[in-house]
Amino acid sequence: MRVIFMGTPEFSVPVLEALVDAGHEIACVYCQPPRPAGRGKKDRPTPVHARAVEMGLDVRHPVSLKGAEAQAEFAALQAEVAVVVAYGLILPQAVLDAPARGCLNIHASLLPRWRGAAPIHRAIMAGDAETGVCIMQMEAGLDTGPVLLREALSIGAEETTDQLHDRLSVLGSRLIVEALARLDELEAEVQPEDGVTYASKIDKAEARVDWTRPADEVDRLIRGLSPFPGAWCEVEGQRVKLLGSRLGAGQGAPGEVLDDALTVACGDGAVQLLRLQRAGKGAQSAADFLRGNPIPAGVRL
Repeated sequence: MRVIFMGTPEFSVPVLEALVDAGHEIACVYCQPPRPAGRGKKDRPTPVHARAVEMGLDVRHPVSLKGAEAQAEFAALQAEVAVVVAYGLILPQAVLDAPARGCLNIHASLLPRWRGAAPIHRAIMAGDAETGVCIMQMEAGLDTGPVLLREALSIGAEETTDQLHDRLSVLGSRLIVEALARLDELEAEVQPEDGVTYASKIDKAEARVDWTRPADEVDRLIRGLSPFPGAWCEVEGQRVKLLGSRLGAGQGAPGEVLDDALTVACGDGAVQLLRLQRAGKGAQSAADFLRGNPIPAGVRL
């Protein structure tokens, strides 16, 4: 099929690659514009932009699709379908209507649960046992369109957003290839009204760990915000990101280090920290972190 691909972050790259590998013609790749990054604050292309250039594909990165000129340029591509995955711009109705067979979105949740911006983070933070991917026919509402395909997968007890992100990206790549191959036979399933939840964008203000909360909440916060923005606490006055954890054993004052394996007491129960990162340094396992930064039992985080 002749496809317009619309995506921006690393999550979207395997999907683009899968479409090309399946033999689809990519009429054009749309992504977010390059933005300042790194120490020099030079404009850096997004992961999709960089990969599309490597693959020899045409790339466009309009700031908006609301203008008549941008919409006319999109329609002029005469695509059969647009595949949208973590693009980052709201598509006006004129854009949604332009491809002959509409726009298909790859959404990383089991709709109608976790519509919105941060479904992977929110599923882990809420303690969901499973999540998945839906291939959805896009309409004007926020992730409200009918679902063509869905597949669930379990969330691991120690899984982080980073790890789950990668598994869902692979799953989404496989499902969209299947959806395009079966587009004539798939029946669209209208989303039920019951069970709607919204995955609001992650606010950095959520990231500071409150050790008075129960251990299961603290554990889910750490895993759900890893690697970005990263849950954090202060260790002897210095901010440290907490990037991996599991439930531990023991009781103590909230924030108290209980042993030499970085088990920390919470309001109820304890969490063992598995991966940490000091400001300006790389992420380390707890064992490596402790070799350079000893934190004896009894210290309060």
